[in-house]
Amino acid sequence: MRQAVTALTVTTRGKGLYEFTEDVERWVAGEALQTGLVTLFIRHTSASLTIQENADPDVVADLNDWFGRLVKEGDPNFRHTMEGPDDMPAHIRAALTATQLSIPVMNGRLALGSWQGIYVFEHRRAPHRRSVALHFVGE
Repeated sequence: MRQAVTALTVTTRGKGLYEFTEDVERWVAGEALQTGLVTLFIRHTSASLTIQENADPDVVADLNDWFGRLVKEGDPNFRHTMEGPDDMPAHIRAALTATQLSIPVMNGRLALGSWQGIYVFEHRRAPHRRSVALHFVGE
């Protein structure tokens, strides 16, 4: 068994889903391991990770819109408001989604389905540089 770690930066332009599957695939291929497991962990509390369809852009647009309706900005019941009206909703959206993903590696490739892509789900309005830690265990 061998292990490898790295961190990727995903630059966002505000709320939305940002695919970075190719970056993960490129790193996995460079490690030259045939089987194993890659774990991804986002190092933020107002963004998350998801595996979602990457064929029809309407899917990611609908997800972003739906989460916007689910947790609305400016709710008068929020106590945490010092960082702006989009911050507490971003924390809630991140709590409802995932901060960590695990993806098997088979034959040197991520075992994703035909239409699956890996995304940072940005929950804040402003652009950010999101750091995602990757850990690969395999042989």
